[in-house]
Amino acid sequence: MIYQIHNGAAMYGAETILRDINFEIKNDKEKIAIVGRNGCGKTTLLKLIAGEIDLVKRDSDEDIYIAKTGNPEIGYLKQMTFEDDSITLEDEVKKVFAPIKRMQQELDEMVARLETESTPELVKKYTTLQEHFNLIGGYYYEKEYEVVIKKFGFTETDKKKPIREFSGGQRTKIAFVKLLLEKPDILLLDEPTNHLDIETVEWLEGYLKDYPRAVVIVSHDRMFIDNICDVVYEIEYGKIKRYSGNYTKFMDLKREAYRKQLKDYTAQQAEIKRLETIVEKYKNTPSKVAMTRSKLKAIEHMEKIDCPDRYDTKSFKASFVPRRETGKDALFIKDLSVGYDKEIAVLKNLDMKRGEKIGIIGGNGAGKSTFLKTIVGAIKPLSGEFRYGVNTDIGYFDQQMAQYSSDKRLIDDYWDVFPTLTETEVRNDLGAFLFSGDDVFKQVNMLSGGEKVRLALCKMFKTGPNFLILDEPTNHMDIVGKETLESMLKDFEGSVIFVSHDRYFVKRVSEKVIDFGKDEVKVYQFGYDEYEEARKKALETDSFKTTKTAEEAPKKPQPVNIGKEKSKLNKKIEKIEAEIAELEAKIEAEKKELNDPKWASSYSHLTEIQGNIDKLEEELLVKMEEWGEFDKKLSEL
Repeated sequence: MIYQIHNGAAMYGAETILRDINFEIKNDKEKIAIVGRNGCGKTTLLKLIAGEIDLVKRDSDEDIYIAKTGNPEIGYLKQMTFEDDSITLEDEVKKVFAPIKRMQQELDEMVARLETESTPELVKKYTTLQEHFNLIGGYYYEKEYEVVIKKFGFTETDKKKPIREFSGGQRTKIAFVKLLLEKPDILLLDEPTNHLDIETVEWLEGYLKDYPRAVVIVSHDRMFIDNICDVVYEIEYGKIKRYSGNYTKFMDLKREAYRKQLKDYTAQQAEIKRLETIVEKYKNTPSKVAMTRSKLKAIEHMEKIDCPDRYDTKSFKASFVPRRETGKDALFIKDLSVGYDKEIAVLKNLDMKRGEKIGIIGGNGAGKSTFLKTIVGAIKPLSGEFRYGVNTDIGYFDQQMAQYSSDKRLIDDYWDVFPTLTETEVRNDLGAFLFSGDDVFKQVNMLSGGEKVRLALCKMFKTGPNFLILDEPTNHMDIVGKETLESMLKDFEGSVIFVSHDRYFVKRVSEKVIDFGKDEVKVYQFGYDEYEEARKKALETDSFKTTKTAEEAPKKPQPVNIGKEKSKLNKKIEKIEAEIAELEAKIEAEKKELNDPKWASSYSHLTEIQGNIDKLEEELLVKMEEWGEFDKKLSEL
């Protein structure tokens, strides 16, 4: 155990958000996901772990505490401001390396001291510091910096730009980069995949899986949680429960636990009813008094099983159908070039039929949103053409709708769009999207991003479109909301084109996938699985580039001269064996030099010799592997 909250509670204002919090990070490499509905207290729990808020003090004898092993460093990803936004991205990020650089300087100073002052205490101190320096990545931090900066989409030019020139989203990315490179003992991430493209998300998955310390993630990205986490904590009805396994395993365990508790509860209630019936029947019979008392005691001594809470699946809903039906062809595109001042992307050919669902993926800035704006007429195409089928009624959702601003009350804002509706109809429409009771009298400006998204979807669906064009509709949605929208779009009779970074959502909804790649726009006719398979093959090709000529890979197998092949292999083996012997001799000579007493106090020279030995041993290992391959081929012949 490196961190534990025992019987805790947390409040927001006068309201208790979480109660009976029992949360634990059991080992220093545990990967934990926290899931639950929007507003359930996930971020509150992260703030509690980060120390930004305190546990609620209660008047009881119950033990309430936070326990830590040692003093773990806790890093929390959040929107942050920078002390000096005039400095460059590179200088800002490299601030995190200040402790490593100080340690490096200390090591260099120790090496200089060891030249003249070779005491056991100093040697031990040097060795301990060097081990710690290696552990925190002191020998490869510059390389890791370059990789992380690149993966988050920053260029060489960006490195030299002052912080003030970056957008709010880019600043959040810079804060994320700094946090990853700081390598805290407990890494807290709140919706880390927001605004990251699929390629960056997949890289981040690999990075976090290999992260050598504990990670706690709040996320609505089901595939991301599945691929990283080995523990899931769910917050539901103000309580928190731990499940072992990833998100898929958690859902299986939750369903099984619910079924078992319901079965046990039902059986116990039936037994209680049976015993109570017996008591009621014989309570006035003198000869049965002892028996009825024993039945009452049996009921009294039972450990009562609670009726399980039903899943909190409350979500928006809409039973809508298009006002009219389109023709067989929904959308035709030919050589469509999109962009503002210059071309960003070209979609060469798309013939979309009525009822098709198409998902669009790609990197940030690749032209996905620009493409949608083009086909809804918000901007003009640079060249090429597109046209819709007959009777097309478009419903367009723009991701900027989450920032929609209005001083009007929610009910008035909606009523102004649909003035012919009665108040009851307006309330029913809004109620279907979870705006009920006094919620409808809130100012639109007071709504959260997720609530504004629901309002925008409510307005859009009310118009009865038969062709939906959606730009990141799942941003700000919790998992239940995403599952609801998935079902709605899959059951929708009309056509859908949508942009999303949520791979699980794309996989579930889309029949075709359009990938806005770096070099070209590709259409995958068989959906996300085909795209995923193509990406894996491309990665394998990049990793193991093998250029085969016609002679190397002939269409028909050519006869092999076994004697000649054996002779070639024997010559190669002899050559490698000679190289191995030479390397072994060099290593032996370096080791003798290392053990020579005359260098005992010259730590700079000893470090140089050890470096030579390490390099030679790496070369030897490569040669031994080559020898093994050739020897295997010879045995096969």
